[in-house]
Amino acid sequence: MKVGVPKEIKAHEYRVGLTPGAAREYVAAGHSVMIETDAGAGIGATDDDYRNAGATILTSAVEVFALTEMIVKVKEPQPSEWSQLRENHILFTYLHLAPDLDQATGLLESGCTAIAYETVTDAHGGLPLLAPMSEVAGRLAIEAAGSALKRSTGGRGC
Repeated sequence: MKVGVPKEIKAHEYRVGLTPGAAREYVAAGHSVMIETDAGAGIGATDDDYRNAGATILTSAVEVFALTEMIVKVKEPQPSEWSQLRENHILFTYLHLAPDLDQATGLLESGCTAIAYETVTDAHGGLPLLAPMSEVAGRLAIEAAGSALKRSTGGRGC
């Protein structure tokens, strides 16, 4: 399978769909991996890191969408990405469709097969892709609350 990873374009999103280590695993399993240039910059991964993992670097998201079969992202596709999805694409990402009718409509119109990380279950009914994100969010909530309580940010604390 040809696996593609475009750069995330949602504001303030610095993650990437596949790390170089994950790309290496796909390549070792016999898949082709194509990464948009600088897609890993937000996590400190360079194009050379991906090349060393066996991936091919492409110059644009347009190329990634045109040349691959499975698109791996972190965040839900943005409107400019919906139009690049096709019937033969598998999209694998967080989707959050309930509050976003436009996104749901765009995905349906594209004809792609969209798999939401937050709906993948294991043999025991658990959510193995959502659970780690929930744990991180829970830990960060304490830190965010502490910051909000500081006087310097308008709180009543020290």
